[in-house]
Amino acid sequence: MHFIKREYLCALLLVAVMTACGSKPQTEAAVEVDPEFLRVFKVSPARLESEKNPTTEEKVALGRMLYYEERLSQNQKISCNTCHPLDQYGAEAKATSTGHKEQVGNRNAPTVYYAAGHILQFWDGRAADVEEQAKGPMLNPVEMAMAAPQVEATLRSMPGYVEAFQKAFPGEKNPVTFDNAAKAIGVFERGLVTPSRWDKFLEGDKTALTNEEKQGFLTFYKAGCHTCHNGPYLGGRLYQRAGLIKPWPNQKDQGRFEVTRQEHDKMMFKVPALRNIEKTGPYFHDGSVAALEQAIRQMGEYQVERPLTETEAKQIATWMKALTGDLPTEYIKRPELPPSTEKTPKPSAN
Repeated sequence: MHFIKREYLCALLLVAVMTACGSKPQTEAAVEVDPEFLRVFKVSPARLESEKNPTTEEKVALGRMLYYEERLSQNQKISCNTCHPLDQYGAEAKATSTGHKEQVGNRNAPTVYYAAGHILQFWDGRAADVEEQAKGPMLNPVEMAMAAPQVEATLRSMPGYVEAFQKAFPGEKNPVTFDNAAKAIGVFERGLVTPSRWDKFLEGDKTALTNEEKQGFLTFYKAGCHTCHNGPYLGGRLYQRAGLIKPWPNQKDQGRFEVTRQEHDKMMFKVPALRNIEKTGPYFHDGSVAALEQAIRQMGEYQVERPLTETEAKQIATWMKALTGDLPTEYIKRPELPPSTEKTPKPSAN
């Protein structure tokens, strides 16, 4: 009996000593984010609609087929999905993409997710919307190397596409047109959205982000990054000069100046959106930086008022990973494409 009491007292003493030494788990203090900091951001929309190009199921279905259609390229090996693979967050993991005759482009192919919500399309803003943007790669001799009549002839040669265009554009006498193909692709792309934990946090769920992610957001905000990266897409809403604080290291590409020839547009590029940024490297208009933290530090050196430390870059990268959303796997599922016929143009090496 005395032995049991002694053992019991020793156990109590041990617990007391461990508690006094701090062995008891401590609750981590929550990182608080001022609601005022969140006012410049918005929750992901369910779709990015256009009054000029209303959504219909038939148009979406056609656009999905055309997005994956390699026969819309001169060599019949390149589609929209080649350079903007939807199962890889819409961005090829290469600095620049390879097109017709193995030609290499001079700019990084940005993600198509949320692109329909941007102020303009392409890094230099030369297209007004995703419908206009969809035409560019098909006509570009470095990319798909087609002409509008060739695209139309290819599509009209396949009864499956003729029927799909008739359903998507009912009442039109000749619905299989280059313009309608671009409209269908645009409508499909307007559904490319990936809501993330960041959206839940904006909606008021304080547990949607970890303390480390909240701290990363605070570092991002206090560094002034939100000045350009804001709104529902955390970017895509304005142009900014690459090299705002000090000259950008590579000035071979002068950005929007190549379109306008206006002096004030030199080195001006559309601000990229940050959604899914963890998955869409390499980064910048030339794809010159592969690692996310390195890209963040480079922005700190050339774009904000003070350089970012290695710790700050790591904190921001931690938060940015919370911007990665779930891919809409059913929406982007590769469809069965209409079979070719004897009339379908054959691949060309020219």
